[in-house]
Amino acid sequence: MKSSDSEVKIRAIVVDDESLARKGLTMRLAQFPHVEVVQVCKNGKEALAAIAEEAPDLVFLDIQMPGMTGLQVVENLQQDNMPMIIFVTAYDAFAIDAFSANAVDYLLKPIEDERLAKAVAKVTQQVERKQSAIEKQRLLEIVIGLTGKSKLAINEWLQNPDEASEYSDRLAIKDGSSTTFVPVRDIDWVDAAGDYMCVHVQGQTHIMRTTMKELEAQLDPNIFQRVHRSTIVNLQRVEKVSSHINGEFHLTLSCGSSLKMSRSYKDKVKHFF
Repeated sequence: MKSSDSEVKIRAIVVDDESLARKGLTMRLAQFPHVEVVQVCKNGKEALAAIAEEAPDLVFLDIQMPGMTGLQVVENLQQDNMPMIIFVTAYDAFAIDAFSANAVDYLLKPIEDERLAKAVAKVTQQVERKQSAIEKQRLLEIVIGLTGKSKLAINEWLQNPDEASEYSDRLAIKDGSSTTFVPVRDIDWVDAAGDYMCVHVQGQTHIMRTTMKELEAQLDPNIFQRVHRSTIVNLQRVEKVSSHINGEFHLTLSCGSSLKMSRSYKDKVKHFF
């Protein structure tokens, strides 16, 4: 059988107490370029040690072995380190027990080429699905780090890209080697301090290295509006608007802070109040 064009690699261990059986299966697995036999074991004890050391994707496991059977090997494996198992035996009476142990497949000696190919194909499909899920998770974590969006928001966007919001629901604020994710809904207001933004969140202030324009682009304008050239406010936090003789307004927020709204921004936000 020729390997598929997939980049999937399967690391396998062969376990059998018969020398000829071990050598024969290892040689036959060489026809599958994406399958690498990393260790060959002659008993259950060696198998457990090899599985712990190699963390293989797949184990071809003989059932009837002296000292420890293949079924007992599976019983002694840690669930978080469980490879896929293909049982190999000369006795079909063990088939029910094999599948009860969640085996991927069951091969009867002497192994037919077609059955071996089907078993390897079944494992290959499962490894592909697993690797695809891992890659999706890795990409999801990268997107979360870059956008500040939550996993839920990104998944909603993937399912309904036309309906999802283009704005972040979290801000990723880096501080040295650590990153703090701040829920956008919790932001009270933001003000500029030179090349930095002071993000005020429920009594705490986070320093973010970005420009006012860049930060403003990440925030939903239906909720956040600039009220001064150096201030963005969460409109949902505004409890009171007070006018002054000079034409300026002061905004009182639910957190108790008072912010000045300059005349140049009054007309842009007055319809929100």
